[in-house]
Amino acid sequence: MSKIYIASFFLTASTIFSQEKDSAKLISEVRIDAYKKPVTLISSTKSVGIVSPDLLSLNTPERLLESVNQTPGARMEERSPGSYRIALRGSSLRSPFGVRNVKVYFDDFILTDASGNTYFNIISPELINRIEIFKGPESGDFGAATGGTLLLKTTESDTKTAGFSVGSYGTFNESFQFSKKFKKHFLHVFQNYYRTDSYRQQSAVDRKQIFIKDHYNYSSNGTLKTMLLLTDLKYQTPGGLTLEQLQINRKQARPSTKTVPGAAEQDAGIQNKMVLAGLSNEIKFAGNLSHFIVLQGSYVDFENPFITNFENRFENNLALRTHFNYDKNWAKVSAQWRVGFEGGKNSVFIKNFDNNKGYEGNPQNFDRLKNTSGFYFISQKLNFNEKLFTDISMSLNMNSYRWEKIFPVAENGSKKFENQLLPNFGVTYLISKNFSVRGKIGKGNSAPTSDEIRSSTQQFNLNIAPEYGWNKEIGLRKQFGNYLFAEAAYFDFRMKDAIVRRQNELGQEFFVNAGETVQKGFEAQLETARFSLSNDYFSHVKLRISGSFYNFKFENYRQNNSDFSGNDLTGVPRTTVNSVLSFSLFKKLEVDYSQYYTSKIPLNDANAVWSESSFVGNIQFKYPFKIDNSQINLFLQIQNIFNEEYVLGFDINAFGNRYYNPAAKRNFVMGVKVDF
Repeated sequence: MSKIYIASFFLTASTIFSQEKDSAKLISEVRIDAYKKPVTLISSTKSVGIVSPDLLSLNTPERLLESVNQTPGARMEERSPGSYRIALRGSSLRSPFGVRNVKVYFDDFILTDASGNTYFNIISPELINRIEIFKGPESGDFGAATGGTLLLKTTESDTKTAGFSVGSYGTFNESFQFSKKFKKHFLHVFQNYYRTDSYRQQSAVDRKQIFIKDHYNYSSNGTLKTMLLLTDLKYQTPGGLTLEQLQINRKQARPSTKTVPGAAEQDAGIQNKMVLAGLSNEIKFAGNLSHFIVLQGSYVDFENPFITNFENRFENNLALRTHFNYDKNWAKVSAQWRVGFEGGKNSVFIKNFDNNKGYEGNPQNFDRLKNTSGFYFISQKLNFNEKLFTDISMSLNMNSYRWEKIFPVAENGSKKFENQLLPNFGVTYLISKNFSVRGKIGKGNSAPTSDEIRSSTQQFNLNIAPEYGWNKEIGLRKQFGNYLFAEAAYFDFRMKDAIVRRQNELGQEFFVNAGETVQKGFEAQLETARFSLSNDYFSHVKLRISGSFYNFKFENYRQNNSDFSGNDLTGVPRTTVNSVLSFSLFKKLEVDYSQYYTSKIPLNDANAVWSESSFVGNIQFKYPFKIDNSQINLFLQIQNIFNEEYVLGFDINAFGNRYYNPAAKRNFVMGVKVDF
């Protein structure tokens, strides 16, 4: 009903509004950075979505879920507050938590470790000013990943803001952000504290964060950047429920059984203390030649009291990225070349003990795992008369690891995966200034992460192999006048040796290669400019709609005596449709109404259990006013306004049918943000 109302309202409103003369640039002219390969969106060869500051404002303080999910092809899930995963075109098949098979960069720096794992939840959403989401393999510039790549951007402009908010379930959030240019320096300082008791038992979150960066323009052609990120994140994990347990009490944590204690009894949760520091340098030489380098390191202190054990994990990470760039322009042709290397080392010391109700007990296993990965890459961009754009790249990817069992037995070994040569080719043709057609083909490869080689079963899985495959896609982008942007894409991705998650009777995860998958999909989005209406009561309006329509299947997949060939891919909905309607009342009160539709989802490889479809609506009210030179922004967010009983993140292939992690029913956050 609400969908019909919104559609009819928009069609009616379109007859009376006129576009603001001072509105922002055309949507098609938005520029993407693509890690220092800038280009306008309409001429880009890549399948990319942009999460703007307007979309980021849809989020509650603890997560990026609402804004990311407005991008077709991107799906962020929440198993419990603090526990998130990101699926780009279904890539979370192997992720019980966290982000795998998706490469994540943070400004100039690399958030993903050498094994392919990313602690995405350590980043405060308020720190992020913009996100670029690249869907599908981008092997030439970003290395081995079949899912895609995320570029997280912090602010580059002068700001001085403070925020404070409270909400349901004891939610509290405060933040402070200061950035300013001082002569040759640009300094940015960010601080945030967030906590909540959350909706379910045993699901509280506590996060503290400090971020500092400095950009030093030491010459007209050179910039040195430094960065320091400190995060202390602690969140409880309530565990999955069966359908019967969900129906009895959706707020409960996983209960105990005759043989296994419950999540609350064992104080199940995660504490992740992380320090990430790095520096980068970019310098331009004579003759259109430039060089870029980033060097960084991080330390992770990870503690996980689980139902069956208490795990301590200590990680050291080093990473390097460097490349030379050369630009050349002729009368009607321009070219860019890039050659470089990115690599890293990830060293993990893992100690497992008995879990005595949240305290370390007797030792179980002590192990070490060292991952080394890297890739050499070369790329070429050509622009023919501002009509035809090509982007050709190739990378040679390497990955290996060494393992060592220390206690209770001593043994060790190593494994090197076969080097992978991964090409990527994209082309875009501008039929007119605001209408482009593009095609893309590329190969992706994704090796198992450290958490898949040595999963929570505490055994080294030496037989698991990388997954790989070819992706082909075509797309259209069209700007209609100065008021409407539309985009559509179709892709066909064939993956071999897909890695999938399984779970044993103790709730421990392990991973297997699941033969082949065929992943075909259609993605589309429609976005208007911000219009000014011809009355003082209903003064502005903007609409954004996106959808993903998938046909993902297993192919040649047998598990013991079961043949799952032809089944739908586990954990991936066939259809998602999301939208945002933003409007202003009385030229003052701003309203954002967002909605999220997700079709039913297969919860196990046999397709024997499916989730229900869900339709969730959120609404946000913002009231800005000025006091002296300060801009005051009051806001109220109401989440799940229809009080839907739904799940934001399922435990797929869960033993004992414990698939369900119920999300909160109707709840609110209210607060104030002050721009000084």
